[in-house]
Amino acid sequence: MADTFEDCVLAARAELSIARQLLQDEISSYPSPIAGCDAQFNHLLAERQKVLAAIRSLDEFVFVPTPRSPTPHAGVESR
Repeated sequence: MADTFEDCVLAARAELSIARQLLQDEISSYPSPIAGCDAQFNHLLAERQKVLAAIRSLDEFVFVPTPRSPTPHAGVESR
């Protein structure tokens, strides 16, 4: 069975959600005290931000200008 584009996006969103939860669990269980120069902890925080940005990008509206709609608020020209 061939996957559709929508199936792939849903799978990506599901995998990113799993990655987000795994990172959150690892951050939550990280031993304290956490020093400001703890490279491993800072790496986990950076990875979490990358995953969250990827999830947000899947939900983001992307405007593609065309001759009929050159700006997001131009509406659609009818002919």
